[in-house]
Amino acid sequence: MAKKLTYFILAGLVLGIIVGWAINSGVGDGTPAGDERLKEIAGYFSILTTIFLHLIKMIIAPLVFSTLVVGIAHMGDTAALGRVGVKAVGWFIAASLISLSLGLLLVTIFQPGAGLGLPLPPADASAGVDRSAFDLAKFIGNIFPESMIRAMSENSILQIVVFSLFVGVAITAVGEPARPLVRATEALVKVMLQITDYVMRFAPIAVFAAVAATITQRGLGVLSTFGYFMGTFYIGLVILWVLLIGACFLFVGKRTGLLVRYIRDPIVLAFSTASSEAAYPRTLEALDRFGVPPRIASFVLPLGYSFNLDGSMMYMTFATIFVAQAYGIELSMTQQILMLLTLMVTSKGVAGVPRASLVVITATMAQFNIPEAGLLLILAVDHFLDMGRSATNVVGNAVASTVVAKWEGELDPLEPADIDPPKSPAHVPPPRPGDEPF
Repeated sequence: MAKKLTYFILAGLVLGIIVGWAINSGVGDGTPAGDERLKEIAGYFSILTTIFLHLIKMIIAPLVFSTLVVGIAHMGDTAALGRVGVKAVGWFIAASLISLSLGLLLVTIFQPGAGLGLPLPPADASAGVDRSAFDLAKFIGNIFPESMIRAMSENSILQIVVFSLFVGVAITAVGEPARPLVRATEALVKVMLQITDYVMRFAPIAVFAAVAATITQRGLGVLSTFGYFMGTFYIGLVILWVLLIGACFLFVGKRTGLLVRYIRDPIVLAFSTASSEAAYPRTLEALDRFGVPPRIASFVLPLGYSFNLDGSMMYMTFATIFVAQAYGIELSMTQQILMLLTLMVTSKGVAGVPRASLVVITATMAQFNIPEAGLLLILAVDHFLDMGRSATNVVGNAVASTVVAKWEGELDPLEPADIDPPKSPAHVPPPRPGDEPF
């Protein structure tokens, strides 16, 4: 079913392009009334995508909580937890610097915005993106949940991770009396993975609707208008994939060649829906089949969704410099390096914020006197760019989990990649020697 699902998702992607183009050509007439009709039709398609993403978000919070708690319980002690955490954060920092630097280098080489010669907009012009979503003091305060129920209702991944850390460490400290809670949490993992299987069967329809809605409203012309900008960005993503997988090869060896095959399904899903979050459950399952122990994957992967969005970070430097080039604004090397470091910090503060990359870019533009309204240049194609960076985020976090597992010396034997994940208790394997939670 997993292999068939990938093909169905790709079919939904192609069909969505065809249907969206047909509707845009048949209904759109270039008048305001025609544009309004296209927007209305696109809204109907978007209902299906919204339902799917809501179902995915329904899964995320309990799945992150249960897998992380079980993973910490099976680590057995806080020393192992700290060791894995330090290794994961070290990898995240290195990957973030590489991603940001690559975006800065490529946009400087390709110069996609050079020659546009756009006049500077009025000083008070705005792109309509809310910058208040990022504030350093607010971000630090929001790391710690005041209510676990509220954190789950808002799908605040970082807050869920913090609470789960406390619960997992407390379970380890309590010992024998907490065994029933561990067993109940393991059962919750199995239930949530079964629900994931149900939800994923709706994915091809959601992909079709998402692409059809975008093409219906924007038309295929938007792709050709920004073709060079999009093409150079995707070249950058390909290079980033090569770097990430190459780095994984250095630590994991020849087995790395199979990793992309195992995570193929979540990559296609993230690309088609332009949502890294939609691919989280499948990525967790794929890493389990590849041999990353659940206790490591369930700890590293949620952290990665907050701190290791490689595709999004490359996009931030690429898009910011593109807008500066479009307005003929020259930035010195010192300013560019300072911008890179600024993005390195601010990109960690918007996990879970809708269109988080745009929020960070907008905030950064203001610091370097780049017109915020310039973001309107790329809003038209942001969905298509988001598809690529979402898929890249999946690759980056899968590689991070695999490398940390290798560093811990705990890569398990491979399971078949082209079959459904087992519905048996094998999803949460019995503790191996040394893995007992107490």
